[in-house]
Amino acid sequence: MSRVVRKFTTRVPKWRPHVTPLDLDAATEEQRAALSETPSNTKISDYVLVLAHDPQALNARTPLFNGIMYDEGGLSRAERELGATAASFVNRCIFCAAVHASRYNQITGDETLMHKLFLDGAAADLPDREQAILRFAVKLSECPPAIGAEDFEALRAAGLDTQEILDLALSTALFGWANRLMHTLGEPVDDRHPAETE
Repeated sequence: MSRVVRKFTTRVPKWRPHVTPLDLDAATEEQRAALSETPSNTKISDYVLVLAHDPQALNARTPLFNGIMYDEGGLSRAERELGATAASFVNRCIFCAAVHASRYNQITGDETLMHKLFLDGAAADLPDREQAILRFAVKLSECPPAIGAEDFEALRAAGLDTQEILDLALSTALFGWANRLMHTLGEPVDDRHPAETE
């Protein structure tokens, strides 16, 4: 029997939807068109099949997600993943945090930063640039109106340019929305045998 995952982890859990995913065999032409582009251009997940019940929203959501997270130029892929993970940490979205922390680890080849983030949160002791990114993403996720000129100055002092700051704000804010969808539509579960989790 699967159990809900309640602790942050870089091992991506299974996502169990509360809403029955769309049956592709019964999909309408509009739903199939909405599924022609997927997040990060990977396989069609149960999450996307749940979103496909509203093809008009999915048609808007996927290009927006891919543009913010994967467009070339500006903030690096790893740093966008850091913003996404920080937002997911603040919003207690175990699934999104695991997905984007693991992507960060794959891109950088180093698990140290994510280990520190999951252990110490915003107080994690990171290199200056990553520390500035983390602090901004956490603050933006906790209370967007609290962001002020001093926060942008801290990012500039850490070496981020205007485009990189915009990409960070967008990747972080995107997960304020994405996390809430994940919380509403399903939950992370661990389907491993108990002996595998010991």
